[in-house]
Amino acid sequence: MKEEFNISPKDGLIIVDVQKDFLPGGSLPVPSGDEVIPVLNDYISLFKTARAKVFATRDWHPPNHISFKEFGGQWPPHCIQDTEGAEFHPALKLPENVTVISKAMDPKQESNSGFDGTTLEDELKRGAVTRIFVGGLATDYCVKDTVLDGLCLGFIVGLLSDAVRGINMKADDSEKAVSAMRIGGAKIATLEDFTEPTDIPVEEPEAESTSEKPLTKAEMKKKTRMRSRGPYRKTKVER
Repeated sequence: MKEEFNISPKDGLIIVDVQKDFLPGGSLPVPSGDEVIPVLNDYISLFKTARAKVFATRDWHPPNHISFKEFGGQWPPHCIQDTEGAEFHPALKLPENVTVISKAMDPKQESNSGFDGTTLEDELKRGAVTRIFVGGLATDYCVKDTVLDGLCLGFIVGLLSDAVRGINMKADDSEKAVSAMRIGGAKIATLEDFTEPTDIPVEEPEAESTSEKPLTKAEMKKKTRMRSRGPYRKTKVER
């Protein structure tokens, strides 16, 4: 029987490196990398409804980074600080309160994990997050290392297998990466494994003017009950 996941404020969604340079038209495109965006948007909506926290990592390289071929690395220049290629893709619907984590900023150090040399661990602990779910790019590099580091740091970790794509320098690199994450203790999940939050937080809004009275709690609850919840969309898993 597959495990079902109920999202709470103690959970965190970590979106890894959904940047223009890693998508079609970028300098280092992940094959079919753009396919993760609509799925990640569904996860973002799910986590927002549950008042869970959303984090987005990004490569934020200096122009002379060691991972670039010109400086002895294996990759073309990509995600250079303050360039268009380093921007998040505009179709990714990051919430206004997203926490952005910049990584791989030391020109002499290759850093794939969202935890390596960043504030991510501190941010998660500050938010009392104990369980994280990871999706994004690329399965066989930054996603894998972020998941494995999260496990080593004591977090419960889920891999969102329908929201990742790999580079696959070798044909089975992504498959091996998923296996390594599973063996390391990560739970493998898709949208179908999550239950839709049913409780929408009820808050009293401030009056916009002195002539407009705020709604009472009873009125707010009535409005909440009248909202359409619709069936949660299930997304086909593509590997």
